[in-house]
Amino acid sequence: MNVQPSDMIAPQGLKTASDLGLTTVMMRDILLKTMFRTNLERITDLERVLCVPARVAQELVDMCRDLSLIEAMGTLHAGAQSSEMGYRLSDTGKARALDALSQSEYFGAMPIPMDIYAKQVKRQSIRNITMTRDQLTGAMGHLILPPNLLDQLGPAVGSGRSILMYGPPGNGKSSISNGIRDALGDKIYVPRAIEYSGQIITVYDPIVHTSAENNDEDGNSLRRATKKYDRRYVLCDRPTVITGGELTLDMLDLVYNPTARTYTASLQLKSTGGVFIVDDLGRQADPPQALINRWIVPLEESKDILALQSGEKFEVPFDTLVIFSTNFHPNKIFDKAALRRIFYKIKIDGPEQEDYLKIFAMVAKKRKMPLSQDALVHLLKNKYPTIDNIYANYQPIFLIDQMISICEFEGIPYQMTPDLIDRAWENMFVKEEEIVH
Repeated sequence: MNVQPSDMIAPQGLKTASDLGLTTVMMRDILLKTMFRTNLERITDLERVLCVPARVAQELVDMCRDLSLIEAMGTLHAGAQSSEMGYRLSDTGKARALDALSQSEYFGAMPIPMDIYAKQVKRQSIRNITMTRDQLTGAMGHLILPPNLLDQLGPAVGSGRSILMYGPPGNGKSSISNGIRDALGDKIYVPRAIEYSGQIITVYDPIVHTSAENNDEDGNSLRRATKKYDRRYVLCDRPTVITGGELTLDMLDLVYNPTARTYTASLQLKSTGGVFIVDDLGRQADPPQALINRWIVPLEESKDILALQSGEKFEVPFDTLVIFSTNFHPNKIFDKAALRRIFYKIKIDGPEQEDYLKIFAMVAKKRKMPLSQDALVHLLKNKYPTIDNIYANYQPIFLIDQMISICEFEGIPYQMTPDLIDRAWENMFVKEEEIVH
């Protein structure tokens, strides 16, 4: 994979408060709210929480001192090597902090203006990566895939455009989606929070974003980079958001907390620069066509439209590899206009008998289940003809786990016999019959 090193795309470090790109009032209020909520008194503590260099934190404190909002307390811990001036809010500063908190409870890291953030997104765009066959194969080496599948997946992933994977259930569409995520492998800078029109939207989410800042693999170079780049960002692996049947349209919009009067980024905003996987498309409460319609503008124009509580709408960058996965035929759930906007459409079919047997052997080895030629012949000759010899990737795992459960219940060593195959097979399908009530 050909990518830019993280230090090549790093957001430039801050030298003065003006480099923050924020209004004086917003910088002042965030500093006052942070001191009020955290009781921090030292510049070294404030710079860590505000995510700015010490000189910028000092500049902000001095600005508030000039307005009589902050008072100097003198040197803390006199006589110690780490002696440092302490600061506290004046009565006027406390009143201003309370007033600011009544408008928004946000405090902590200084946010990044939307226009500055948009430039950073462009520098680290997912469309800048070049995916190689070796990289994709390495991420999916544990999967047995049709030989031509990587021929289709490689260009699709490398383009950073949308992908629709469809086909019968149980053939690894979810595993392939996760393999694509693992193949990306590089890192980007995720903002802790962004600002638009005076409103702050928190973006960094430890559940979605995996921080690389504590990675010790290259500690020296990482520490050097930490001093250089804007610490309002967190260096992370490219993010991955995975949703399934629980996905609803409102999850794609900003989340507003009316009590704290703060915004949290939508799922797809959190996935910027990474992958958004919509698994089991067609199982959501909203119809698939409605979900796709929500993505039409983002997929075509690389921007999304979000709205504030006031109703004001604004643009945010949309730089995400969207992967849709469904068990339904695309023509059954989308119109032609929607399908046209999905750049790559890849069918994931069940394996041929040869690959099925490879999967069966691989799973048996992993589960420590000895293979039996008689049992396998029985399975292929007597069982699969009853379902028109339609193989699926999930079936070996299902059958072997069933046989393991039976052996453990019967108190016998793990073994594979025609009888155990029959008993396992009974649980894989439900007989078509009328239930009399």
